Amino acid sequence: MTLDVADLPGAEPAVVLLHEGLGCIAMWRGVPSALHDATGRRVVTYSRAGYGHSPPVELPRPVTYMHDEADVVLPALLARLGIEAPVLVGHSDGASIALLYRGPVTARVVLAPHVVVEDISVTSIAAARTAYETTDLRAKLARYHDDVDVAFRGWNDVWLSDEFRSWDITDRLPAITEPVLAIQGDADAYGTLRQLDLIEAGVSGPFERLVVEGVGHAPHLETPDTVLTAIAEFIAHAAPPITRSASLDGVEQP
Repeated sequence: MTLDVADLPGAEPAVVLLHEGLGCIAMWRGVPSALHDATGRRVVTYSRAGYGHSPPVELPRPVTYMHDEADVVLPALLARLGIEAPVLVGHSDGASIALLYRGPVTARVVLAPHVVVEDISVTSIAAARTAYETTDLRAKLARYHDDVDVAFRGWNDVWLSDEFRSWDITDRLPAITEPVLAIQGDADAYGTLRQLDLIEAGVSGPFERLVVEGVGHAPHLETPDTVLTAIAEFIAHAAPPITRSASLDGVEQP
């Protein structure tokens, strides 16, 4: 199976974007090009299996689906793209995958990350299910996903399952020694600032946080000037560039 990949050539270490639980390449909007222009880095975005124009997956997804992405899919993808020690930039589920990843990393940026399940998350995800079934949310998401039901159910059903309530990835945090920038809006309906507190307490390397007032679950889209500037400055400081470029239009998923 082949994942949909977009690759902007530039200096290494490459910036690799990991999308949210309902995301894909297109839903990053102008973020990849903005980070490319601001940093001069190679910027890679891809739609995970089941999202965007990547092939669908069998449902239900396992509770370990984010571990599987971090431990199996992402290492294979990076190897096939020739990327070593990237800067990982993840949003929501993608942020969790960025924290779970155990391969070589230069730095990590996590937007609205989750390391434990909170009541606020479950309440908002349950509300999203109702909206999907009763409003035009399904039609809106169908603009971005070839199989919108697989994309939505693959995320929503897992998060609302009884088994997922005990999901906790804080045990992975002490192995993180690279610089981490954590960004969250203080009006995020899917998680509280406790997530950032747990990450700061758990990682072994340098930690920075940016809390954006009045902003919800997508700070990079709601206040792009503030957030993308902060990310670009963090990357410039944490990951000095190495001149190299490469590109690839698609890769086969393991």
